[in-house]
Amino acid sequence: MANLAYFLFHGALNDFLPKARRGKWLTYSFEGAPALKDAVEAFNVPHPEVGSLHLNGRDKASGDALLPHGKVEVFPAVAERVGEALPLWQHPAPVPARFILDVHLGKLARYLRLLGFDTHYDKNYDDATIAQLAEQQERIILTRDVGLLKLKRVKWGYWLRSQQGEEQLQEVLYRFSLAHHLKPFTRCMACNGPIQEVAKEAVVPFLEPKTALFFQSFYQCVQCQRVYWQGSHFERMQRFLHRISAKVSP
Repeated sequence: MANLAYFLFHGALNDFLPKARRGKWLTYSFEGAPALKDAVEAFNVPHPEVGSLHLNGRDKASGDALLPHGKVEVFPAVAERVGEALPLWQHPAPVPARFILDVHLGKLARYLRLLGFDTHYDKNYDDATIAQLAEQQERIILTRDVGLLKLKRVKWGYWLRSQQGEEQLQEVLYRFSLAHHLKPFTRCMACNGPIQEVAKEAVVPFLEPKTALFFQSFYQCVQCQRVYWQGSHFERMQRFLHRISAKVSP
């Protein structure tokens, strides 16, 4: 005979539930003694999004067993703050923050690189490859695919609520408390390599004649050799950075 337990999801975890089921006690039918992680994910809530879970009023780990007639309250992961302890389910994010992005997030990858964050992106990666690289290189997975975040080996991850690149960037900066860790123009937006200042003579062969005539300071990616300079595009990027900083600053 199946057992019953009762779940209540708090805060942002309701984003994973149908509107009619949000903010309500939900009944869960089960047999045996499933791990709490598996029970939570049966409601479509991926474990990296969970900060803590209380079973009958007691804090429990993801591998603990669900009890018959248990009352379970599930709380979302929180933005990390210096000096504050993290909830039981939540692992401290890598420092400095490093990311790996799912397919279709190319614009967000460029934005994160513009701000100086180590951001791995390849539109040809499948879920298994992303999860493996995230584990090996200690990277935070950013995705719109809930199924990817449910993979057992995923330690850090975030499901992007918005489908718009600039709004996604704001979500990430807030969720991982990165507003004071921006290092603009230090990474190549094309390949993620570090950028360094170079002598003009070294990059003249890569430049259009007018660029070489009107600009004197140049920067180059040490990986792909792409050259950067402070043209009109630089002013647009500066305005973008000011706009983002104003929105995410505490």
